[in-house]
Amino acid sequence: MIYQEMLTQVIEKTRVQPDTGLTDAQVQEAREKYGDNRFVEPPKEGLVKKVIRSLSDITTIILIIAAVISLVTTVIQGHGDYFESFLIIAIVVINSVLSIVQEGRAEKALDSLKGLEREEAKVRRNGEVIFVPMTDVVVGDILVLENGVKIPADARLLKTSDLRVEESALTGESQPIEKDEDFITGESVPLGDRLNMVYRGTTIVNGRAEAVVVATGMETEMGKIAGLLGAEEREMTPMQKRLAQLGRQLTVVAIVAALIVLVLGIMQGDPIMELFMTAVSLAVAVVPETLMVIVTITLALGVQRMAARHAIVRRLPAVETLGSASVIASDKTGTLTQNKMTARQVWDATKDEVVPVDQVDTVPDALRFGALSTNVTVQDGQLSGLPTEIALVAGIGGVDAYRDLQAEYPKVYEIPFNSTRKRMTTVHKVADGYLAVTKGAFDVLLPKLPADVQSRATEINQQFGDQALRVITVAMTKLATISEEPTAEELERNLQLLGLVGIIDPPRPESAQAVAEARAAGIKTVMITGDHVATASAIAREIGILLPTDKALTGAELHAMSDEQLDATVQDYAVYARVTPEDKIRIVKAWQKRGDVVAMTGDGVNDAPALNAANAGIAMGQTGTDVAREAADIVLTDDNFATIVHAVEEGRGIYGNIRKTINFLMSANMSEIIVIVMAMIFGWGSPFMAAQLLFINLVSDGLPGFALAKEPAHGDVMNEKPINPKASVFAHGLGIRIAFNAILFAVITLLAQGYGVWTGNVEAGHTMAFVVLSMTSILHVFNIRSEKSMFRIKFSANRSLVMMAILAAVLSLLVVTVPVTQEIFHFHALTTGQWIITAILSVIPNVAWEIIKIVNRNNH
Repeated sequence: MIYQEMLTQVIEKTRVQPDTGLTDAQVQEAREKYGDNRFVEPPKEGLVKKVIRSLSDITTIILIIAAVISLVTTVIQGHGDYFESFLIIAIVVINSVLSIVQEGRAEKALDSLKGLEREEAKVRRNGEVIFVPMTDVVVGDILVLENGVKIPADARLLKTSDLRVEESALTGESQPIEKDEDFITGESVPLGDRLNMVYRGTTIVNGRAEAVVVATGMETEMGKIAGLLGAEEREMTPMQKRLAQLGRQLTVVAIVAALIVLVLGIMQGDPIMELFMTAVSLAVAVVPETLMVIVTITLALGVQRMAARHAIVRRLPAVETLGSASVIASDKTGTLTQNKMTARQVWDATKDEVVPVDQVDTVPDALRFGALSTNVTVQDGQLSGLPTEIALVAGIGGVDAYRDLQAEYPKVYEIPFNSTRKRMTTVHKVADGYLAVTKGAFDVLLPKLPADVQSRATEINQQFGDQALRVITVAMTKLATISEEPTAEELERNLQLLGLVGIIDPPRPESAQAVAEARAAGIKTVMITGDHVATASAIAREIGILLPTDKALTGAELHAMSDEQLDATVQDYAVYARVTPEDKIRIVKAWQKRGDVVAMTGDGVNDAPALNAANAGIAMGQTGTDVAREAADIVLTDDNFATIVHAVEEGRGIYGNIRKTINFLMSANMSEIIVIVMAMIFGWGSPFMAAQLLFINLVSDGLPGFALAKEPAHGDVMNEKPINPKASVFAHGLGIRIAFNAILFAVITLLAQGYGVWTGNVEAGHTMAFVVLSMTSILHVFNIRSEKSMFRIKFSANRSLVMMAILAAVLSLLVVTVPVTQEIFHFHALTTGQWIITAILSVIPNVAWEIIKIVNRNNH
């Protein structure tokens, strides 16, 4: 690895003279060998392929075959109309268009990465420093880097001056990394510990440097992430899998029912064309035409509700997927924490007491003079500078307090921090001379402190370290005079220890409660981060992720594991620290192999591949990178971890409504099949034309079904276990309920048809069968709202349902009674007595279910 090699070896490999840079000929040679410094975009799926895929659904194929049979039969018979054929085709087209429109794949993630390519880079070529487009940077180029610059390619450092680089988007490390060109190691270390390297897409926040480019384009660490994004295929959601399984089951039902009808028809000597039309009716009866539309509407309404709660859904099925989530794999920095370094604890050495910074009455001198000895500036009322120094200034009260402090103690001299000294000293004018304030690393300042405080200071330093606090040591000395160019030896002797300040990127206030709520809902939260294991474990322990029974795993330990070992032990760990983007994908997939549904949260570029691999990817909207947002399914606009728990609750409610929809639609559809088959067995002939069944499926079932999407959750869904992703769509007794409903509906519908047969008025019997099945289905929607009696659930809780049920009933009655529609749909006018019979038959299922609910309630 480049970071493990001696610098002379790297220069020899890249064939560059650092003082002059590459020649034009060398630039061209490198470009031909390594290519441009840009990301390769995988081919996107075209519109034609999307259309073909949308039409390849098995239930859609059944409808297409039915439309073709209907069309061919009409042409062969030479009479009749094409109404049924065109109606079926229209349904197919509408479903296909909706399918294409609702797709929300994260195709823009690579576009966000490519947005980096439009920037310029400062390089040395032919002995001159010039600006070139980022895409023109090649291996061997000498980068000239300074404060504020975004690094254009992966490079090995040649020389540095107080260089610190912000790498949180790539590594998850919340603190800027202090770089060292002399760093060398023979061991394999994570990205964040490669101190002699800088990486594309990270930003210099302090100092200057020169570096030789060692990787460009897809070979950079950022490019490897782009490759992971492009290569990761997105799995079907649990509900998509269930609906696909339902489609296969319906296909079997359709084939079996069609064979029964054909055999019976041939045995009874029915005309072959009539049998084909009956087969078309069966196909229409099998397919719940409005199911996918209602599922889409249910998800879309959930999206609206989530948007009001600060979550933007980019991919509709992800809403339902969250309802099945059993693991939330969360990034630490910016997700569970505030991504803002904060002074949390201060030890006042003069009083020997440790106090939380947010609870101090009078600001201790350690914090006060620590804030004074900084290079923080104020721009437009905001603090600007290094995160640790901003934390000190914020700890004393912010902008106004800082300005007052600067006015009281004007700075006259400074010896800056560097990687060798690991401390900085500032000199301030006071009435009787000068104050020299020194702040820096504890181990560096400890030998300079009075012997009588060293033991206690070491004890406090260890105490702060156990809490994963970054310790800033603050000391001071008073001077009567100073020389014109004072040295460190002059300013840093006879130091008086003021105290220690513990700084950390603290948890968000809502994180602990959200983790607890997730646990109550049966969801395990784990932390996956590029940060150090001590810091990650401390935060995880504080917010309830790392329990006494859990363990933490480092990236180095993970690399030593095979996939099989990880799969066998992944559930033992709640913290995964110092991990790479590739590691994050391994962890997510290991949980998925256990059968868990994983929701992954994150905000950095390094999180994007895992967001893509997870069942549901969730990005932060405010602090998140464009790449993370585009790779995610859901974006949190308030960056609030607790919003995820609300989203899970919404997902569970949506899953419940989809199950209710399946119950509602399939009860009617299965009863249609039973009626047609039994009518053929009885020798009565099918009571329904395909167009009549389409009307029932689209209007009588469809309209109330649409309103089911608005049904609120009844009961506390967050006290239930996560939905088993492998469970059948008919699990938990739903299949039995549908079968019971279908048989009950079929019996009363056959009674209506039988009345016509027995009274010698077959056409009236067919019409009565249509009315009974329509009304039974419409009224059934009130049965399935809840396990409670339909009279104990307020109708006002879902006014849309009542309105749609009334509308469906009115339309169903109009189509039977209006002469024009009577002729189109081949209905027969009913007598008053026949209407009374249909009304009585239609309410039987509601009465039956009320009795069942009373019995169940008494048994419990």
